[in-house]
Amino acid sequence: MATRSEEIEPQLDQAQDEINEQVADSVNGTTAAKKKNKKKKKASNGVSEPATETKEVEEQEDGDSEEEQNDAEGQNGSTEGAKKKKKKKKSKKKSGNPANGQSEPPKIPVAKLFQNGIYPEGEFQDYKEDNLWRTTSEEKRALERMNFDDYNTVRKASEVHRQVRKYIKKVAKPGMSMIEICETIENGTRALIEENGLEAGIGFPTGCSLNHVAAHYTPNAGDQTVLQYDDVCKIDFGTHINGRIMDCAFTLTFNPVYDNLLAAVKEATNTGIKEAGIDVRLCDIGAAIQEVMESYEVEIGGKTYQVKSIRNLNGHSIMPYQIHAGKSVPIVNNGDQTKMEEGEYFAIETFGSTGKGVVREDGECSHYCKKFDAGHVPLRLPKAKQLLNTINKHFGTLPFCRRYLDRVGESKYYMALKNLCDAGVVDAYPPLVDIKGSFTAQYEHTIHLGPTRKEVLTRGDDY
Repeated sequence: MATRSEEIEPQLDQAQDEINEQVADSVNGTTAAKKKNKKKKKASNGVSEPATETKEVEEQEDGDSEEEQNDAEGQNGSTEGAKKKKKKKKSKKKSGNPANGQSEPPKIPVAKLFQNGIYPEGEFQDYKEDNLWRTTSEEKRALERMNFDDYNTVRKASEVHRQVRKYIKKVAKPGMSMIEICETIENGTRALIEENGLEAGIGFPTGCSLNHVAAHYTPNAGDQTVLQYDDVCKIDFGTHINGRIMDCAFTLTFNPVYDNLLAAVKEATNTGIKEAGIDVRLCDIGAAIQEVMESYEVEIGGKTYQVKSIRNLNGHSIMPYQIHAGKSVPIVNNGDQTKMEEGEYFAIETFGSTGKGVVREDGECSHYCKKFDAGHVPLRLPKAKQLLNTINKHFGTLPFCRRYLDRVGESKYYMALKNLCDAGVVDAYPPLVDIKGSFTAQYEHTIHLGPTRKEVLTRGDDY
């Protein structure tokens, strides 16, 4: 019987092993289910499982990498911002915005500020009454389009004037010498207009007449005159391209006591511009100017003065290389029946005074101009012939002053210059003065009587 018992024991052992495996599987399955249910319960309550050390390290590394990424993005952002700023600066320069693009003192040519070659228009004003039809006339509009290049040229010269005067208004102060003021204006004009012989440059000498001196004063070499707080200074300077002169002036003061004097002259000038137009009689413009000018009073030193139009000073027509082209625009009613015509250029300027309202020549002469229609005149003095050649080369029939002769290298020329004046080749323009102790003011603009409208070419934000 012993042999049969050995066969049964291995079978029992095998059965026991199978039972143990089933029990173990059952236990493991229950534990896994419990863990799964526990996770679901916590997730449903919005509670996350505690992070393990490994998970914390991974999150910390992720956070560090995110901070590094943010820093990198910040650096890239700042770099991109800098690029954008650079682009903005370039775009401003390309657009030619003179307010932001011009240097101080002004040295950048306006051609570089307006790279498209199109310059700002002046102020347009419609004609009155019988000439209103011009505004909508197709024929007149076509004529304006044909002449655009000419208009654009004078607008360039006007833009130079605006930018230069903006700077001198900012820097001119009591204590500056008159020579310093004039040279600042002239150097700015030469740079901005890109002076080129007789093709482009200064239109006439810079006037800086003081107080009772109304016009035609600019300092000669050695003049030590200094601008004072109580001075009334008329800044009158011109620009030109191809002989088209932009003649424009304003009055500079520091003491507010003169405000009414300046207001009278400014309004009178604007009245003259408003009244000007094709077929308008010159005397009618003068009457309108006088009415406005003499409606003002100014109190100076406890005494009240009526502002008077200086009746022997006038505006004038302008032609290429001819500052005074024949027609005079009065600032009083002088009865002149001459009419303005289409296409003409005029300097509308008015002068107000607390004195007699009449000027006379007095003082050392600084302004000169070769006569526009001067023919051949025999000259005996060799120095006079040589000086005339210099004038023809550098100025032609544009006005000049002694400082300009000094600048081009002339010396010891006074007798030769006097000889040219005596011979009738050159005209001298001494300072024009009212009575001493009086004060005079001036405002001036150049206008063009276009086919459809008139354009105040030198108009700016200042006046």
